[in-house]
Amino acid sequence: MTHDHSATSDRGPSRPFGRVITAMVTPFTPDGALDLDGAARLARHLVDEQANDALVLNGTTGESPTTTDAEKENLIRAVVEAVGDRARIVAGVGTNDTRHTVELAAQAEKAGAHGLLVVTPYYNKPPQAGLLRHFTTVADATGLPVMLYDIPHRSGVAIATETLVKLAEHGRIVAVKDAKGDLIATSEVLARSDLAFYSGEDALTLPFLSIGAVGVVGTSTHFTGAATKQMIEAFAAGDLAGALALHRRLLPLYTGIFRTQGTILVKAGLAAQGLPAGPVRPPLVDATGDELAQLRADCAAAGLPLPE
Repeated sequence: MTHDHSATSDRGPSRPFGRVITAMVTPFTPDGALDLDGAARLARHLVDEQANDALVLNGTTGESPTTTDAEKENLIRAVVEAVGDRARIVAGVGTNDTRHTVELAAQAEKAGAHGLLVVTPYYNKPPQAGLLRHFTTVADATGLPVMLYDIPHRSGVAIATETLVKLAEHGRIVAVKDAKGDLIATSEVLARSDLAFYSGEDALTLPFLSIGAVGVVGTSTHFTGAATKQMIEAFAAGDLAGALALHRRLLPLYTGIFRTQGTILVKAGLAAQGLPAGPVRPPLVDATGDELAQLRADCAAAGLPLPE
């Protein structure tokens, strides 16, 4: 089964969104409003300094549960304008309401996004038939390539192997952000489909590459993007020792960014670097002094110290 992955030729059909993708935080002003200038600046930093091939906007790391549909649209437009000529902009449009997800998908396409990230509907725990219908309906709604997001520990339900294999038959469903942590199930889907798999957990990127994944959709990649790109390229070039050395070096930050909810620590670290971030919106809470101190230690351990 072959697909038109709607990717430029340099990325190849097997890497529809490149190798290193960051689920970008959404910068806010000090009073909590959307900071579009900051978003453009952060996007340029992630693409030009952190070697990101693509950015996911309006994901959970982008605080999608607490941004409005209008804010989501404005964010896409600002970031597409800033870096859309040199990075793929993937819009998170997943909700637990198929009709709303279709609306967000159409809005994202109109705003200039290059692809969609669609998470498993959460909380209402649909059966596999419901997942199949949800993802297919969304993929049918636009001309954009779709990355499924399989994250059962947040959504409450996994996308089963048979469901993934069936979804792979859809011409626009081209990739999976896999945060299931089940390398055996993933291996089977990879063997039975041509879906491009991206690790949804930073620390599992190297093991995922070993079974045929192509890259990562990361959170720590706000800071580790360039080094993670080196790790992936080392693996691709057959330099397994080099890739493993980078994996081990970066591990303290791959895991440390999740000592509390990832957005909280990313925003604290970006602020320390003088980059746009701003506060988080409730129900999240900003990092404490102790949490920032621990993040500084984790960054230093990974060889990527934050400025004092």
